[in-house]
Amino acid sequence: MVDSSDEDGMRLLVVGLDAGCRPVLEPLFESGTIPTLRELFDTGASGPLQSQIPPWTASAWPSLFTGKNPGKHGVYDFLSFEGYDWDVVNATHVRARSVWELLSEHGYSSVVVNVPVTHPPSEFDGALIPGMTAPEDPDCHPTGILEDVKLACGGYRVYPQSGPEPDRSIEGYERTIEYRGKAFRYLSRRIEPDFGFLQFQQTDSVFHERPGDKEAIEAVYRAVDQQVEETIEELEPENVLVVSDHGIGTVSGPEFRINEYLRERGDVAARSGGEGMPNWTASWENDLLEGEDAGGHETGPIEHAMNAAAKVGLTTQRVAGALDRVGLKEPIGRRVPNGMIRAASEQVDFPQSRVYMRSKSELGLRINLESREPNGVVPESAYEALRESVIEDLSGLRTPDGEPIFDAVEPRETYFEGPYLEDAPDIVTVPADFDTAITADIGQGTFGEPMESWNHKRTGVVAASGPAFDEDVSLAGASPTIFDVAPTICSLFGVPIDAEMDGQPLPIVEETAKAEYPAYESNAIAATEHSAVEDRLSDLGYL
Repeated sequence: MVDSSDEDGMRLLVVGLDAGCRPVLEPLFESGTIPTLRELFDTGASGPLQSQIPPWTASAWPSLFTGKNPGKHGVYDFLSFEGYDWDVVNATHVRARSVWELLSEHGYSSVVVNVPVTHPPSEFDGALIPGMTAPEDPDCHPTGILEDVKLACGGYRVYPQSGPEPDRSIEGYERTIEYRGKAFRYLSRRIEPDFGFLQFQQTDSVFHERPGDKEAIEAVYRAVDQQVEETIEELEPENVLVVSDHGIGTVSGPEFRINEYLRERGDVAARSGGEGMPNWTASWENDLLEGEDAGGHETGPIEHAMNAAAKVGLTTQRVAGALDRVGLKEPIGRRVPNGMIRAASEQVDFPQSRVYMRSKSELGLRINLESREPNGVVPESAYEALRESVIEDLSGLRTPDGEPIFDAVEPRETYFEGPYLEDAPDIVTVPADFDTAITADIGQGTFGEPMESWNHKRTGVVAASGPAFDEDVSLAGASPTIFDVAPTICSLFGVPIDAEMDGQPLPIVEETAKAEYPAYESNAIAATEHSAVEDRLSDLGYL
């Protein structure tokens, strides 16, 4: 164990920019909107940071802070599946050490604020306020620290949209970002940690909620830059590492409804009237009136009308589009449960299907396998032949304009390995340049206009500034990935790298030795408090 008691100050500050990427940052650099971040990129070593597959928040951040692929940490999506049932993922689904837990084992303390999929927090030397997939007012570490933060900082919000007074304004974004910075600085003054990790989620969510809104994007990044500036000025970290989990950009290609294609191929069965997709699809889109239990919901006259509408071809997208055109999508959408609208569409009947997409954020297909799924219909003897057939057919598909739909369609073993491989989709589908939106919808034709004009891209950013880094080394040719971040942090602290990590330290630090660590003792998987979390994920288009 390393004794850090004779060292003062924060040795490393990690700033997490969700969806941060050069195409977004460069115009903000040039306009002078984010001078602090620009200085970190200009004076330090910087370059692209490749995300994983799938490049989505709930799986990518655990990969970044554990240094391991989803096959080793267990999180592939915003949802975790047990048969055909589901749960929103939380920290108990992450079955690998976080880098701050590893540092704690070697005598280093940490303050971690707003990192996704960290609720409920584990025990370590330091403090943690969790980020996305946590409920509003989450359990924090140590117990009770959130109340102290709210008193000291004037408040705190995990989601600006949650709570009794939802706030989707630019000012709401700015206020939430300010809370992040204030909370991190307060906890750092109180604990004096060796390591700090401050993540900003609004740099991603602004693109989902206000696509193309230049004013909102600039306001979000300006607020983030101000908090980074104040944090560096007050805490004076020796070194700063800026990282992102993926990039983001416009979607110019069509939407490909893969379950509709699989139905035409003979693999997917469907039902309508809200009876398909067993019990999870209706649940995560069921923003019933506050306090009402979705499981106890009874069909009412509106839902009966929506069910009837389904029989004449009224789909979820048509309802949403019609409401949007008359300016009522937001006010009505928050009063009419999404489950009612969903009832107007056909849905995948999982138990009766052979192959299907469970969740678009999972970026893959599941085979309804006998002995594995509750109502599996595909014999184990037919598994490989079916998988190869689907892969071959999907690989050759093209858009109506003749462009390839996929960069790759591969068996899961191509992208994942580890003890939780069985939780992965059987077939991984990688959209071409992430410019084609792959969705799990059915009943609307195979192709259509994308519902979201912005979506994730695979390339993010990394920038490293400080005496511990060799700032003269170019990262552009090093092909760094998000798996390299945790080993880099270990090396900076002189901590042995977990031999099970999939990445390598970036060439800007001197690599420490690898070591075999004891098996990670994770807590039993706990259910997520759904209400606010599901609404938030649905708002962002992930569900």
